[in-house]
Amino acid sequence: MTLKRTLALCLICLGGTVAADCATDAEIEAYVADYTGNTPAKALAADGSMEDALCTQAKLIAALAPRMGPVVGYKAGLTSKPAQDRFGVSEPVRGVLFRDMLLQDGAEVPTNWGARPLFEADLLLVVGSAAINEAKTSEDAMAHISAIRPFIELPDLTLAEGEPITGVTLTAIAVAPKLGVMGAEIPVSDPAAMHAALGSMTVTLSATDGEVLAQVPGTAVLGHPVNAVIWLMSKGITLQPGDLVSVGSFGPLVPPAKGKGGASAKYTGLPGDPTVSVTFK
Repeated sequence: MTLKRTLALCLICLGGTVAADCATDAEIEAYVADYTGNTPAKALAADGSMEDALCTQAKLIAALAPRMGPVVGYKAGLTSKPAQDRFGVSEPVRGVLFRDMLLQDGAEVPTNWGARPLFEADLLLVVGSAAINEAKTSEDAMAHISAIRPFIELPDLTLAEGEPITGVTLTAIAVAPKLGVMGAEIPVSDPAAMHAALGSMTVTLSATDGEVLAQVPGTAVLGHPVNAVIWLMSKGITLQPGDLVSVGSFGPLVPPAKGKGGASAKYTGLPGDPTVSVTFK
């Protein structure tokens, strides 16, 4: 996915205008320096609207892409009612996934991978066909998803203590992408069966000593994980074959210390009850 396309999509989200009050170049530069240095940062668009946040996000993506690689997908955040209530929003927020943030199953990452590092059980959907953009329901969209991947996301909230963390400020920073560990692809050979499995699965996030940190049903994300795709498209995002979609968190965000050296996520009810793991060093 090219940066030109990413910026075009952000303009679509803004209704085709650039009238929003974006963060200044100096503010973006300061944030990128803090982000790459794992230093707590000042919030962007703190007093702005969601349009301001999306405009700021577009500028930030352009500034981060040379360091993080091109955008390869999208992420939906705050996809559960408790998360929305916590941050005072009535719907999810949207951000992006960069190529170089994505690691393979079993990866080792520094415990301090960010200024405010956290981890969560997530899931990736792999877009198989551009026809997904015509889907109106999760069942329709499932027919155009070629594979799914277990996913532990390792976001960095980045913002310094005392800075506002709201739907607007989270959107401005592209919903805090930093790292993520992907499990093996599970091909979707029977869309109807996979749709049913995703809705009925149980996702368990565990520490390295086996302590269960979260255990939630697949329906915890917007009633069904594939609804994240429907929501993103409703906001003007056009998906292409090969795009990845992070559906959001199954359970709470967890600090690294609670992982006791790492974490694993298991998806009971999906074919083979797949897992993905990460080690903190």
